[in-house]
Amino acid sequence: MSSSLTARVVGLVALVTLASSLLVGVALVRTQSEANVERASDTLALQADNLAARLAAGRPLAAGPLLTRLTRQGVVVDVARAGVAPPAPFTTGDVASAEAGADPVQRSSGKVTWLVAARPVGDGRTALLARRLAQAGGLTPEQQRRAVLVVLGVLAVGVLGGVALAQGITRPLRRVSAAAVRLTAGERDVRVGPGGPREVAEVGAALDGLAERLAESEDRQRRFLETVGHELRTPLTAVTGYAEALADGVLEPQEAKAAGGVVLTEARRLQRRVDDLMALARVQAEDFEVVMSATDLTVLVAAAAAAWLPRAEAVGVPLALEASDDAVWAWADGERVRQAVDALVDNALRVLPAGAPLVLSCGLDAGQAWVQVRDGGPGLDPADLAVAFEPGRLTERYRGDRPVGTGVGLALVAHLARRMGGRATATPAPEGGVAFTLTLPTALSAR
Repeated sequence: MSSSLTARVVGLVALVTLASSLLVGVALVRTQSEANVERASDTLALQADNLAARLAAGRPLAAGPLLTRLTRQGVVVDVARAGVAPPAPFTTGDVASAEAGADPVQRSSGKVTWLVAARPVGDGRTALLARRLAQAGGLTPEQQRRAVLVVLGVLAVGVLGGVALAQGITRPLRRVSAAAVRLTAGERDVRVGPGGPREVAEVGAALDGLAERLAESEDRQRRFLETVGHELRTPLTAVTGYAEALADGVLEPQEAKAAGGVVLTEARRLQRRVDDLMALARVQAEDFEVVMSATDLTVLVAAAAAAWLPRAEAVGVPLALEASDDAVWAWADGERVRQAVDALVDNALRVLPAGAPLVLSCGLDAGQAWVQVRDGGPGLDPADLAVAFEPGRLTERYRGDRPVGTGVGLALVAHLARRMGGRATATPAPEGGVAFTLTLPTALSAR
């Protein structure tokens, strides 16, 4: 079972603090030991001065209180005579270097390091004092207790700091986690709010933004489904009404033909709506196939114009083609480009009044190929141009003001453009309406 973040942070901080406190303890012991050695050196020098003065005054050394006290303190004492080698740990070098007021020196004898002080007495004698360095630098019980208290204090402060740090990190993280759980459960009014370390606050802000986007997306989806339901309900009502009349035999023979025509028209309308929805679902699927190749947009747009010309003439819309004789090569799926153009033309013919122009064009601009469908219709507000390709947005905005569809066709165009590495945009058209443009990579740049 994995441990909590709080436990991990506290454990890590405790481990670091333990290491730090041990280092502090070692440094403290070393500093105290050096101070003890310095004090022991001063004391040994003073004792050597006293001993030399005592001997120079002719006072005996053996069995005296001074010798007893020095021995109890672990000090080795000897009085060297000229021409006689002193006993260990002293050497003839100590005798030769004896000097009044000189500081004790550190010297090794065997495996032991000593503090040695030498003072000339006169009449060929030298007072020698030595003390083990380890003994001189050793900590007293009181110093050891203080060192332990310092180490424990540093460790305690570090652990408490680790707990506080862990709480400061994990408390806002728990708040973010709780908000994420509620968001997963379907709540959309969840907000983390500010607070916590900068990184956690950034995660919280991102989660708040995600909640807002999800709420907006779900609201758009709901409105879109309402729009689709409304669009499907109208032809279904007509089909159902006439079908019931035909089934009940209440229509005269001459009326039955007209009723059948209405049923057929509305059924085809339903079929178009269903086809649009299925096409949008397919293009959003991960396995939607796009076969990219060099595609001549001039030929493609000309073919589309020829195919849609009869329907445009039938509703009184003049359809024009603007394309040069030169090829415009795009790196795209020609079938998908034609599908997008057909969807744009179909939308335009559904809303354009008789006499309003419709133009199909293509070209190259700044190293990119483009194909465009623009019209002389009522146009769109600037705010609506930015959301024109979101399903149902224009339908919701303009229902009742002008003929509208479900908005599936424009959403399909945007998805097709993205699948081919391009983009779809909506801008004001010179003819007064809207210019829908598909921008695609050129065949040359794609290679």
